[in-house]
Amino acid sequence: MKVLAIEFPPISHVIEWPGIFLDGTIFEINKVVILMWLTTAVIFAFFFAASRKQQLVPRGIQSIAEATIDFIRNGVILQTMGPSGLNWMPFLLTVFLFIFVGNLWEIIPVAQMPVNARIAFPALLAVVVYVLYHFMGIKEQGVGHYFKNTLILPGVPAAMHVLLVPIEFITAFITQPLSLAVRLFANMLAGHLLLVSFATITAALWALGPSLAIWPFSLGLLVGLTAFELLVAFLQAFIFAMLTGVYIGKAMHPEH
Repeated sequence: MKVLAIEFPPISHVIEWPGIFLDGTIFEINKVVILMWLTTAVIFAFFFAASRKQQLVPRGIQSIAEATIDFIRNGVILQTMGPSGLNWMPFLLTVFLFIFVGNLWEIIPVAQMPVNARIAFPALLAVVVYVLYHFMGIKEQGVGHYFKNTLILPGVPAAMHVLLVPIEFITAFITQPLSLAVRLFANMLAGHLLLVSFATITAALWALGPSLAIWPFSLGLLVGLTAFELLVAFLQAFIFAMLTGVYIGKAMHPEH
């Protein structure tokens, strides 16, 4: 009788990768960095192929590219920033696609690692958004009006400002960028660990014999989780792009 013994890989083996080039230096190149480069290359190749033979009635990859652009235009920019935010189309489209394609590596064989499961990438994106929406707020409103409109809520009794101003300061200058980075990182890391766990269990059950009654259920659950992570990859990219549009739009057009 075979005994089921499942050995889960250490977390360090799942989320950390040894350097392939310049190991141990600040310029180290590892698997995650290569996947980031491939993400950029895939996005560039996608739009290059879509724009090579443009047709009045789009077909194939051109139709996918135009549908993606329309999705960001109508589903993100017009919903959060209005028509005046259409100039932000290239930036928000790039952010959405970089996050989405970077997340997809989680379910791609051999790669099997979402780029955004490393906090460095979500943190860098959050810092870029943080700088942009504060810059646009100061540019459009001026320093004094921007801080006033950001920290002081309209229609609130003066006595309440003692409590609300610190809360608004923490929200606008600390928790908003922090939540952008942590939400993306935590969701992708959790999904990655979940897939690794069920893949390990499925492989162990297969080793006991393909006729084992529970094996089809385990494999089916793994396939289902993979499909679910595909949805999560899209949703996290959409949420990040949507919140970026909200923050920039709010900075450019205060509520009062």
